[in-house]
Amino acid sequence: MLPLHAPILETRQLRWRDESDCQAFAAQLATRPALRTAFISLHGPLGAGKTSLVRHLLRALGVQGRIKSPTYAVLEPHQAGGLAISHFDFYRFSDPREWADAGFRETFAQPGLKLAEWPEKAAGMLPGADLAVHLEPGDDDSERRVTLQAYTAIGRALLA
Repeated sequence: MLPLHAPILETRQLRWRDESDCQAFAAQLATRPALRTAFISLHGPLGAGKTSLVRHLLRALGVQGRIKSPTYAVLEPHQAGGLAISHFDFYRFSDPREWADAGFRETFAQPGLKLAEWPEKAAGMLPGADLAVHLEPGDDDSERRVTLQAYTAIGRALLA
């Protein structure tokens, strides 16, 4: 039997006290050269901060203008400094095959940063993530428990 995903190469646990910690993490992540070719999956319940993290990361990368959640469109493309960024939200998927039907296989084959919220809704169709970010609400409304799991050398470079 094949494993469900690649072995975890490295794990980090963080605690964000508030939004500023999320913003600081995103700013630090934006400086990593490996980000230009990374696939980052974002996990957590509704309201955990997945979209907030993406917005902070996109701002840190230099994305201008309104940053919309791709909840209804499924994909919001962005450009920043010559970097193609694809922000996916698979929350509304009812069948993982929708991923292939929408042409996302081609999107993932192109260079650039890929960010996916609710990747489990496209299970079996997505390539393996380089880095998985798991967000869980903490003891108060602004606190988050964060688990980072690197599955590839790119993921490890993002954690360095």
